[in-house]
Formats: sequence, structure tokens, C-alpha cells
Amino acid sequence: MTLVGITLSSGIIAGIILALLNLGIVEPTIDKAIALEVQKQVSSGEKVKMSELIDYRYWQKAGALAGGAIYGAGLASLFGVVFVFARNKFPVKNNKQKAIFLAGIMWFVLFFNVALKYPANPPAVGDPETIYYREILYVAYIMISGFAALGMAVIWIRTRMYSKRILIPLIYAAIMVTAYFVMPSSPDKIEISMDLIHTFRILTAITIGVFWGILGIIFGSLWDKFLSKEQTVVTKLS
Repeated sequence: MTLVGITLSSGIIAGIILALLNLGIVEPTIDKAIALEVQKQVSSGEKVKMSELIDYRYWQKAGALAGGAIYGAGLASLFGVVFVFARNKFPVKNNKQKAIFLAGIMWFVLFFNVALKYPANPPAVGDPETIYYREILYVAYIMISGFAALGMAVIWIRTRMYSKRILIPLIYAAIMVTAYFVMPSSPDKIEISMDLIHTFRILTAITIGVFWGILGIIFGSLWDKFLSKEQTVVTKLS
């Protein structure tokens, strides 16, 4: 139970901090994007139910902390499983450094690498009729990146010849380059200010990076405090 507590605690704390950062610096760009989209709809003669939109945005922001906690707990669960099985293979010494190292890898694999193909856009950008198709593309690309990284990690662990390990990152890179050109592009054109889009993408990358960094720091610190370095996790939980 100690490992579960460490995992969930670190994830929930990191998720709440992410939600607070998003409310402070990312949500204003979303509000601007929505305002531009509403202005466009009004100009084209479409009816916009402002009361419904205002209520939706109110409840969306009100539930941000709970959503962040759930998001953080979910990713932390994956993080904890990977850390348990791979921590002795990381090229750093103490557990905090190992946790931060893993957090950096997961940020790269699950966010940054995916953002190169499907960069984040505010919710108001894109045709509502294609939202499910775009989500399928995004999730599929995450799965390709995640499973490719997992497979390369297994090969890395089982490969004892260090001279051959240099090929493993190159294989991952080849898989992702292939996926980049094979996977279809987003079907929707961006019709609002690219300055706003770029600001949103940069701020999102920063907040997600902060989330993974905090998750790694808290998880590694709690691991050192509550789990003995001399004992395996199995022994500790027994």
C-alpha cells in the first residue's frame, strides 16, 4: 500500500498544480480563441447561445481542480508501474534523479513527440464534426509513441552489449519518423490568429512539462522517505 499511496499522492498534487497553472495562464488564451470563434459565427449569421456557452465555461473551470487530480492520478499510476520495473536500469544514482529522469522521458514520449505531429489547439479551433476523428488520430499517435518506447526499453534492458544499445534510440526515432509521415494530418484548417495558437501551444508545453517535473520530484522524494533503498518493493508490500 505504500507504493500506491506514494503514486496517487504525487499524481494528485502534480495534477492540481497543473490545473492551477492552466487556470492562470492557459485558460485566458482559450477564452480569447472562443471569443474569436463566437465573433466569426455571429458575423456569418449563426445563432450563438451565449448563456449555454457561459455556463459550460463556468462549470469547466470550476471542475478544473478535480479534473487535474484525476488526470494526475491516472498518469502517475502508469509512471509508478514503469518506475518499479525500470528504476535499476536508469543511468543515474539516487531515486529522485531516477524519477525525474523517467518523468522527462515520459514527457517526451507522451507529449512532446506527439505534439510535433498533432500540436495542441484551443477547444474553439476545428470543426466540431471532426472532433472524434481528430481524437482518434491523437490517441493512435500516443499509442504508437508509447508502445514503441516501451518495446525499445525492453530491448535496452535485455541487451547486455552496450555498443549495440546506441541503435535502440535510432530504431525508436525511425519508427516515429515513419509514423509522422504515414499518419494523416489534422483535417481542420486554423482560421484564427496563429500568434494566439502559438501562445497556447507554448504555454501548454510549459505546464505539461512542469507537471511531469513536479511528479518526478515528489514521487522520488516520497520514495526515498517511505520506501527503504535496501528493500525491494515486493518485500515492502508483503
